[in-house]
Order: sequence, then C-alpha cells, then structure tokens
Amino acid sequence: MSNNSSVNGSPICLLDDDPSVLKATGRLLSSAGREVQSFTDPHAFLNYAQTQHPRLAILDMLMPLMHGLDVQRRLQNVSPATRVIILTSKDDPFVSSQAMEAGAAGFFLKPVNDQEFLSGVDAILAKN
Repeated sequence: MSNNSSVNGSPICLLDDDPSVLKATGRLLSSAGREVQSFTDPHAFLNYAQTQHPRLAILDMLMPLMHGLDVQRRLQNVSPATRVIILTSKDDPFVSSQAMEAGAAGFFLKPVNDQEFLSGVDAILAKN
C-alpha cells in the first residue's frame, strides 16, 4: 500500500501481522504526508529492504513467522542504515532493552498517541 510522497522519496516500511494495525498506522503516517509500504510477512519485508534500503522501518515484536528482534537483527545485515521503531502491544522491559541495545531508534506501545508517534517518526527521520 503506497500513499503520498515521502520527504526523501523512500517509503516508511511497516511490518505487523495484524492488518488492522497496518491500516491504522499507515493512514496515520499518510495523513502526515509520508509514503508507506506495508508488510504482514517478515520475509517479504526483509527481501524488500535488501533491495530498497528504506530509511525507516516500524516493526511489531510478536508475530507468528518471526519475532521482531530477529527481524531487526536480519535487517541490520541487509540494510544497515535503516532506522527502526518498535511498535508493540506488550510492555516488556526485556524486549524494549534488547531492541534499543540492538539499535532501535524508538519504542512505542500500541495503541499509540498519534501526535507523540508522529513526532517520534519525524525526529528519527530528521537525523541523518
């Protein structure tokens, strides 16, 4: 699903096994003028990232095919410059610390505060 142009021409990638979360998060980002590419399959996302090298990926943690921390580790190998935001429904301090230690730029709990989330995305994208 692609919408609106992003500031730098690179879409923000969303990976979540819940289509309703993808839809809601995609709409929120699109409303802020960001182009979005959504994925429910971590393997499809990683294949995309390997060739397209997105600036930002927003990853769910708890997915049936692959845990978000595994996706984050693999992403570092195929697209090291891609920044990561974790978006999860489980407030787990261990997972949060592991994600941040692995280089995640942000960590948000579902449901997000729309303004805080967009501000966080903008702040991460503003860093080069």
